[in-house]
Amino acid sequence: MDPRIARTRRSLQEALFELARERPLDDITVGDIAERAGVNRSSFYQHYADKETLLADALDAAADEAEASLPEAVDLAAAPPDAASAYFGHIADHADLYRRVLGDHGSAVATSRLRERVERIVRDEIARSGGSDYPDLPIDVVAAGVTGSVLGIIGAWLGRDPLPPAETVAAWVWGVILGPNRPAQKTE
Repeated sequence: MDPRIARTRRSLQEALFELARERPLDDITVGDIAERAGVNRSSFYQHYADKETLLADALDAAADEAEASLPEAVDLAAAPPDAASAYFGHIADHADLYRRVLGDHGSAVATSRLRERVERIVRDEIARSGGSDYPDLPIDVVAAGVTGSVLGIIGAWLGRDPLPPAETVAAWVWGVILGPNRPAQKTE
């Protein structure tokens, strides 16, 4: 990708995150985003069809950064990878935005992309491990179940006040992934 295109898209994504910390997503216009990013509205539309697509891309970029630091093979007996805590830290930094995005009236596009990403990671890990933990279940069924659990845990975490630390939710997710018969770290 042309570095100028990448730079403009990143500026638009960062502008959306900044604005979302200041006010509700529904109150943010394309004009607000373009102004904060230092581009004009036509530049916005050269890169994104609408605010929903920008939001989904911004959340994808944050997940990409976290996923890039995941180890190639995850040791399921160990604690959650640092990348998991870092990603949940990103979610905590933008908790209000994620509450809206993943809520009942949230972003179908962003939620769908997040679901697809988690399912892909789970499928890849099961395939890499040979599927020995789930010998009688199809990989796609296991991936869907784990993904639903992960998204449910994130929703429950975001619903808490005060919001527990990112390391806590990483341990919760890890505990669900490991299941009740494996040792997991104690959490709050």
